Amino acid sequence: MSDSPANEDSRRVYFPDSDHNFPDEKLNAVLEYILDDEEIAAYLEAQNVNAVDRMQYNDHGGKHIEIVRNRALCLYDLLKAGGVEFNGARQQGLDEADESVIVALAATLHDVGHVVHRDSHAYYSIPLAADILERILPEFYDVGDTVRMKGEILHAILCHHTAETPLTTEAGVIRVADALDMESGRSRIPYEYGGRGINTLSSQAIKRVSLQPGDTTPVMVEIEMTNAAGVYQVDNLLKAKLKDSGLEEEIRIVALNTNENHEQLVERIEL
Repeated sequence: MSDSPANEDSRRVYFPDSDHNFPDEKLNAVLEYILDDEEIAAYLEAQNVNAVDRMQYNDHGGKHIEIVRNRALCLYDLLKAGGVEFNGARQQGLDEADESVIVALAATLHDVGHVVHRDSHAYYSIPLAADILERILPEFYDVGDTVRMKGEILHAILCHHTAETPLTTEAGVIRVADALDMESGRSRIPYEYGGRGINTLSSQAIKRVSLQPGDTTPVMVEIEMTNAAGVYQVDNLLKAKLKDSGLEEEIRIVALNTNENHEQLVERIEL
């Protein structure tokens, strides 16, 4: 994965054919399999109904999942390049190649609980995701490793949005990546419905989020915002997800106000 200005999308999108800082063959095979999965596709459509149509909340459907999965894998790649150790797969006796599979599958299934309710959705996601994983994982793992992989993926799902503290680096990646989907397009639908809550308005203020190697940390998250409302996304959501993720010392967050047409209450903040 190149981080050169000529390939800006590589700071936001995981490309299977690119070079990565981890063994990617198994991950790419799993991604190819799940992207054509009819049941997962149905969940990604259905899980958005409660969040957006009924509660006028930000997107939690297929586009959100695509963005979170891409950001999670880009974040994982940068952390691996920076020498950060991952403990989830390793402590289960799994291979290094399984780390990225845990990240990808947890990112894909972390919000399926929204089909039950937005409130406490992380808990509802556990049994639903478990059923899907019991069907998918045996395509790539034996019985013992299926159990181990399922446990690690469900742990990451549970810890993405609750008070539970991630116990693995893989779970920390999911927790942070979930908050990295904060650009204005995510709030388009509730905004058009008339939603003017702080989540919607602050998302409208975020223009672009990119990941790149940091000077003092393995990862720098650069956020471009068009007005000070974006500070809510950065401080109350992203900062809250980064706290207790286990990655606080590995990720630096820089938010820039790029609006040059109005007086700027906030020009730059760093976390």
